[in-house]
Amino acid sequence: MDMKSYLFLLRKPAHSGSYVQEILDVILTTAAFDQQVTLLIMDDAVFHLKAGQITNSNGMKDIAAIYNALELYDITEIYTEEDSLHERGLKLADLCLPLKSINRNEVSAFIEGFDVVFSG
Repeated sequence: MDMKSYLFLLRKPAHSGSYVQEILDVILTTAAFDQQVTLLIMDDAVFHLKAGQITNSNGMKDIAAIYNALELYDITEIYTEEDSLHERGLKLADLCLPLKSINRNEVSAFIEGFDVVFSG
């Protein structure tokens, strides 16, 4: 099987319907087939990883807990866009996973380095 590099660009807030849960399932499935998976989390999606979130009982999965399972699938390349954090009053230390950060003006060049890009 030819290994491709996949970038999943996440932009939507955690509890905006089932989209985030569905894309996380796609991410885990892609990684389960030994594909190289990288995440770039920006815009309101940065709230997915805010430490100390309390999940409610509306049937939604704990998004932060799903992210914690990424390492089990060898997904360790997780980036955030610095300005998205700053604009929402967050910093890397506020997040529940260690992330690498890139500047907003580096995003386009970063995306171009992947074979397949999913954006949402």
